Amino acid sequence: MWQLHQFPLCPFTRKVRILLNEKDVGYQLVRENPWERRDGLVDLNPAGQTPVMIDQERDVVLVDSMAICEYLEETVDRVAMLNGTAANRAEIRRLVTWFDTHFYRDVTQPLLDERMLKRVVHRTAPDASRLREAMKSAVGHLDYIDFLLDHRKWIAGATISLADLAAAAQISVADYLGGIDWTGHGHAKAWYAAFKSRRSFRPLLAERLSGIEPPAYYENPDF
Repeated sequence: MWQLHQFPLCPFTRKVRILLNEKDVGYQLVRENPWERRDGLVDLNPAGQTPVMIDQERDVVLVDSMAICEYLEETVDRVAMLNGTAANRAEIRRLVTWFDTHFYRDVTQPLLDERMLKRVVHRTAPDASRLREAMKSAVGHLDYIDFLLDHRKWIAGATISLADLAAAAQISVADYLGGIDWTGHGHAKAWYAAFKSRRSFRPLLAERLSGIEPPAYYENPDF
């Protein structure tokens, strides 16, 4: 069985976990605290980052969330999440990169730094100005999601895809940390409410990080 080295609020691990759940691939979770740079994790991934996925019986080690997702798409013949024509697949990859890079840089990473790392690891107060900038950026990203969903049923097109998984993974972490204001974002909110109801996503929403509680509505699809 696969072992997935992960941190509960790592959005990249969340993307992989949702895909594994969608494809009904069994796995065991191995908890990591990436800031500790545990020797065993660094041996697997010199960057010291999650996720890392291992099949010890087959001596397979996979590093980087997109590489893992591509591997699963190529080797698990059910519930394709990189689907459609070549142009469709290019659009999916573009939007996965958008959320993994731009949303993470603008919203998820500063929220993790200020509301998780400073509280749990460094025991210092958050930078209020950086939090305001992250929440302002989140509004802009939700505006873009609204625009996409005004023309499409799902983030990248007519069917659910890896772009939706990447978006939901980033948003779920930002939402856990209180960084999302859903006011005025009807399309994005309706899409996320539907995603919250998916069997693949429910276990992640039920998890809690010791010392940090999400908003009361966090787990509820009707929010």
